[in-house]
Amino acid sequence: MYESKSISTRVQNSEPSSTVMIADKARLLREEGQKVFDFSAGRAFEPTPGYVIEAAIAAMRSGDTHQTMAKGTTVYRKACAAKLQRENNIIADPEKELVATMGAKQGLTISLLALINPGDEVIVEDPCFVSYKQTIQYLGGKAVPVPLRPENKFRWDKEELENHISPKTKAVILCSPHNPTGVVHSPEDLRELASLAVKYNLYVITDEVYERMTWGGRRHVNLATLPDMKSRTITLMSLTKSFSMGGWRIGFIYADEAIIKELEKLQQHLITSVNSFVQAGGAVAFGQEPLQEVKTYWTEWEKKVEYFTGALNDIDGLKCDMPEGSFYAWTDISALGISSETFATRLLMKENVAVIHGSSFGQTATDYIRITCVKSWEEIHEGLRRIHAFVQGL
Repeated sequence: MYESKSISTRVQNSEPSSTVMIADKARLLREEGQKVFDFSAGRAFEPTPGYVIEAAIAAMRSGDTHQTMAKGTTVYRKACAAKLQRENNIIADPEKELVATMGAKQGLTISLLALINPGDEVIVEDPCFVSYKQTIQYLGGKAVPVPLRPENKFRWDKEELENHISPKTKAVILCSPHNPTGVVHSPEDLRELASLAVKYNLYVITDEVYERMTWGGRRHVNLATLPDMKSRTITLMSLTKSFSMGGWRIGFIYADEAIIKELEKLQQHLITSVNSFVQAGGAVAFGQEPLQEVKTYWTEWEKKVEYFTGALNDIDGLKCDMPEGSFYAWTDISALGISSETFATRLLMKENVAVIHGSSFGQTATDYIRITCVKSWEEIHEGLRRIHAFVQGL
């Protein structure tokens, strides 16, 4: 008799996604009839803009329901190129420098697959988005966290970053605007990273899913626009956050032609192609100046983020600054004397309010929680009332 085979160690040794897990738990409580205020996953309150939905429906009704080219439809890639020129000052060849993806996570996976061999190291921020380290592990690489310290406004110290680079380092992952801290990296931040990437011949994968969420008049800058960085930068973009399209799973990668060729092969074998009618909706979203419906979302989100973070900062025991970008309240709970995981668990059980404990983002974030601010005003007011009551009761 053969012994039963075990599940792979790469999966057994990994952790579940805390953002997805907590959001799913909140959903289950709702299905049980409980009133839950879910500020965990990065999901806006607003629906996908109507004109994007109509474009996808029209595509389905016209019979556009079959697989497309692995790199995406010509229409979609041209729309992505138009978006890059219009908003990022990038002239991209839609035939050679773009590939459609099923959101940024799938884009991250194939980018890492194309870059790293088993044992290669990838530098990540600490704290960072929960899926970075796990994806690197799944692919046989090693994630090397480099702290983002509050005293440095959650930006890398160049010397500390350089000290973590080794002969095994292959790539760096940078998120800007940053999840979870809300930092929008300045041109000077990017120049420092670019100088190290050139010096040590590194690739940089830039996660730019929050690029349109920059507050206080700030502007997002794409790393690939810096000198000597186009050939070594892989840019991940999506509509998940900015157009409230989380369930659509649609984005794209912009990279040098030599990289895109390899990514196209991976697409052919792993997913064949992104959904055809989803690309039709995405083409309308990316291919033109955003309509007022979407711009209104962004204006409202900035108001909500400012209000939410200000209200949290007024609660004794919490400290929360207005982020430079993204739509999260990165909240310091160190004065309360409990761990972020304990805080999040007890808040959900006692007040039916779901947030993400900071320790899920990295070892440096045990004193923080992440709260999604872009919910309905009713949810915001009631959620804040419950958080206030919970903190007072500690």
